[in-house]
Amino acid sequence: MDAIPSRPRAVVLLSGGMDSCVCAALAARAYQPAFLHVDYGQRTEARERSAFEAIARHYGVEQALTVRNDALAQIGGSALTDLRLAMPVEGLQPGIPITYVPFRNAHFLAAAVSWAEVLGAAAVLIGAVEPDSSGYPDCRPEYYRIFNQLIAAGTAAGGIRVETPLIAMRKAEIVRLGIDLGAPFHLSWSCYQNSTAACGECDSCRLRLAAFAAAGATDPIPYQTSTLVRSQEA
Repeated sequence: MDAIPSRPRAVVLLSGGMDSCVCAALAARAYQPAFLHVDYGQRTEARERSAFEAIARHYGVEQALTVRNDALAQIGGSALTDLRLAMPVEGLQPGIPITYVPFRNAHFLAAAVSWAEVLGAAAVLIGAVEPDSSGYPDCRPEYYRIFNQLIAAGTAAGGIRVETPLIAMRKAEIVRLGIDLGAPFHLSWSCYQNSTAACGECDSCRLRLAAFAAAGATDPIPYQTSTLVRSQEA
């Protein structure tokens, strides 16, 4: 009987949010995954890290690494990293929102590609999404096409590719896919400003609540009671 070929190794960037949770579920089926999380001084840093750790335990991933990036908080310019900037709660608005962290995904990908070289990984997976992405410029397919050219030109290992399996999907489609995969949504965290009960008002909460509603599913994480009342009345 022929031996079952081993699956290739991949580094999965796992914020602990809804999209990265589904990305982790996909990677667990197709790869030997190593999970990477970045603390960068965001408002819910500790809560996101605990979500990352819980998802890693759920999948039994032993190679789960948290790295720290102090540059993004020092640079500022985002409501996620600068408490002097108000978190928008009026709903999604046209244009790039104040929650955009300048060039954040390049910082994350640089760490992931470095680790992928060390591990001998073939791929780096990131849960970037272009539709329903709040207009973030580092969630566009062109961004990742060019980044893969950079990896090919600037790594000793070569052959490592960034994969974005969710990038063309709507949030409701991601929820349905996650349900099909058994993704542990109850362990994930998406709120930009709260760490106990999700606020339900920031852009990330609004997108998540709308996605679960459109998918005909119930979001398993806790929300503030007033938020749930408003969402049910809407």
